[in-house]
Amino acid sequence: MKKKTYRLLPAIPVAAILVQVMFSHSCANTTTPPSGGPKDTIPPVITAVKPYPGETGVPVHKPQIEIKFNEYVTVKDPKSLFLSPPLEKSPKFKLKGKGVVVYFESDLDSNKTYTLDLTNAIADNNEGNMFPGYTLVFSTGNTIDSMMMTGIVQDCNTLQPIKGATVMLYKDHADSAVFLKRPDAAVRTDDWGFFCLRNIQDTLYRLYAIIDENNNNKYEPETEKVAFLDTLVRPVTVVGDSIPELVKYDMKDTLGCLARKTEHELNIFREKPSKQMIVNKERIGERTAYITFMAPYAQVDSIWIKGVPGDRLITQFNLQRDSMEIWVNDPKPQPDTLHLNVKYMKTDTLGLLNSFTEEIKLVKPKKKPAVGKSSGRDIKKEDTTAVFKIEAKPETIEQYGFTIEFSYPLVQSAFDSLGFRYLNPRQQESKGKYTVTQDSLNLRKYIIRPADKLLPGYEYFLKVPHRKFRDINGFFNDSTEVKVSLPNDDKLSSMTLSLTGVSNKYIIDLLNEKRDKVLRSYIIDKDASLAFPYLKAGKYSIRITEDLNRNGLVDTGDLLKHKQPEKVRFYKLQDGTYIIDIPEMTELEQSINVTEMFK
Repeated sequence: MKKKTYRLLPAIPVAAILVQVMFSHSCANTTTPPSGGPKDTIPPVITAVKPYPGETGVPVHKPQIEIKFNEYVTVKDPKSLFLSPPLEKSPKFKLKGKGVVVYFESDLDSNKTYTLDLTNAIADNNEGNMFPGYTLVFSTGNTIDSMMMTGIVQDCNTLQPIKGATVMLYKDHADSAVFLKRPDAAVRTDDWGFFCLRNIQDTLYRLYAIIDENNNNKYEPETEKVAFLDTLVRPVTVVGDSIPELVKYDMKDTLGCLARKTEHELNIFREKPSKQMIVNKERIGERTAYITFMAPYAQVDSIWIKGVPGDRLITQFNLQRDSMEIWVNDPKPQPDTLHLNVKYMKTDTLGLLNSFTEEIKLVKPKKKPAVGKSSGRDIKKEDTTAVFKIEAKPETIEQYGFTIEFSYPLVQSAFDSLGFRYLNPRQQESKGKYTVTQDSLNLRKYIIRPADKLLPGYEYFLKVPHRKFRDINGFFNDSTEVKVSLPNDDKLSSMTLSLTGVSNKYIIDLLNEKRDKVLRSYIIDKDASLAFPYLKAGKYSIRITEDLNRNGLVDTGDLLKHKQPEKVRFYKLQDGTYIIDIPEMTELEQSINVTEMFK
């Protein structure tokens, strides 16, 4: 008798659903199209499950799981039929009456607890109402594992939740396990980045999350993102009927979804490639080319071009040192093919860095054939002139000044010949002083900053005179002048950040509401007061990144080195939100203790 009672217990949840269906008067008839009345908005309801929830002793050979509903359904997303622990091949399915039969192409393991998750997989056949989700638990052994673990997966830079990430637990603690083996338990994150690994063993695990592009439940570093915890983890919560984290919430239920407790936080990132080699090269002009490396921080010993004197070669790395621009400082015509030699540290077949000299052929790009007879109209400005552009934005000129960027490196310059003047509101003209700084990362770019404070209502002019600058092509510049003035819209607002407790180098970014665009940026290494003037009414976020290696970049992590990406925090308001809502005509001040923020 006791044995029979135990067998009936797992069926209680299904029975409860059956009762709900029998007494429901609002379910639409999905066997024939409705002849009228309100649209069916009710999702399908489970009426029977086989094997029963919590059933033990399930056969390992050719098992099938049958889930019946109160109406005809379809499998909207087969990838969302997710079995944990996963098999080599994903679950298959077939529709049978008002139900779905899930089957597997390989045998299950013996003495193991499995969960089959249906979240985001099934919808009704007529209106497409999504089934909210269900997790079936069963075992091929005599017991059901009873522990659980929760957490959230988020982007390391925006801290926005990641939907559809695969969270994985490994009893094998070796670093190589996530590359070579399928996990001992896994689950997908929901719209809020939330995960619940349920019915797992009480033991120590390694915890990872990946964006599993090829759905093989293994980490592929060349194409996928990853997150990990620094330490081993052990589940501390026992599965129970009253635990809200086990409920399948409607993703539009913001309060319910946010109220779920998370034990672990995983920040997902894309690793920099570990192998070093030249992966791309192109000659983009008569005397201009570039090469790119697979991994950052390329170690280049020397670089030369056959037939070109060493002092005629100009090179420039980008900030991450994974791309190099190359120029030949010689105005005479260059051969159709330049033979570039690069001596650098390259990864060999054993995965070790060794000095290697690589010869690269850079072929001159073909010119498009002229249509009709050649004439002076075929000559472009860049064919005879040192081309440059000047940029100055009214909202940011006080911080960034004017920028002048030439298309080619200069061999002759006269920045003291620039004309900087301004007109006051009475249209009285005055000459202004300025400073010139060459950009540390771009030798073709220069920053012109007015020496005096800029004032509202004034118009500022920067003029580049004719034939004062000559580039490596031997071309001189044309004359041009740009005008900029501070915004005078009375509806604009401003914000001042007072940052204290600054004990390291930090990158301070003002982002839009979606956190996908940087609007203003500062880098500080001591307490500071930062001004963000001329802001339109809207919603903003403040992101602060701890720049531990002080390179001015937001550095990513490294799984094998157990290195997390650099820490990112968003300024949280007193109401617990991260969005600063700035109305029109407002002067806002915010105080931030950076030390407290990064505790």
